[in-house]
Amino acid sequence: MKSIRGKKALVTGAASGIGREIALALAGQGAELFLLDIDEEGLSRVAASAEALGVSSRVRRCDLADGTQISAAVRAVLDCWGRVDILVNNAGVAYYGPTDRMTPELWQWLLGVNLLAPIQWIRELLPTFLAQGEAHVLNVSSVGGLVAQTRMAAYHASKFALVGLTESLRAEYNHRGIGFTCLCPGLADTNIFRNTVSGRRGKPVKVPPRWLLVSPRRVARKAVAGIRRNRGLVLVSPMAHVLWGLKRLSPWLMDFINRFRRSKRKPFPSDSQPHQKG
Repeated sequence: MKSIRGKKALVTGAASGIGREIALALAGQGAELFLLDIDEEGLSRVAASAEALGVSSRVRRCDLADGTQISAAVRAVLDCWGRVDILVNNAGVAYYGPTDRMTPELWQWLLGVNLLAPIQWIRELLPTFLAQGEAHVLNVSSVGGLVAQTRMAAYHASKFALVGLTESLRAEYNHRGIGFTCLCPGLADTNIFRNTVSGRRGKPVKVPPRWLLVSPRRVARKAVAGIRRNRGLVLVSPMAHVLWGLKRLSPWLMDFINRFRRSKRKPFPSDSQPHQKG
């Protein structure tokens, strides 16, 4: 997609963080926006910032764990525009803790938002994309979709699947004018760590040191460049490049590191149960 100007872009998880910055980066290049999130106040602020850049924007509250709300949003955006040129599947959630203590509800919620929602957006919009003859889908995965660590099995499962989904759809539809890009930024300075559901009661997930974090604005610049150049995989932070390089060249080394770390960790308290923050 050589030009963004005049395109219609739908962005999920657009109220803050990477979603916000991707939306504003697209607006800065002349795209009209349809923004979705559960944070209506945040959406309003992003819409105001986009309109200050000279483009129109619409907002809609949408809980991506609810497939009926996604279908309603698809109908709303097509009624409004008649088409979608750029779909950004950005919204995501996380859980950190012992996998054996995850409840079925937590599994369903996490996989619903991180994986099933992007699949539904693509499935319901794909006929429109094909009729248009040109469109682009940006799936925001994670370095956790390329390299795994302990106590995040559900998150890794969703993000690895998103990488595979993107690669498969790219192979199938790229020759028909539908581009697919998978974004794996690395650790970014967003609210994801503070909002991660912790399997340790009363102990929130630690935020990594700032020097390891990449800014959402930098991620957004790389993401939009990936859309314009129709790149299949976009990595952003130096850490993401290093981890992906190590995984590809020496998968045994990553396995050894994880086994060594596991042997040094203390077990979680027996009364620890996962819980969702309200």
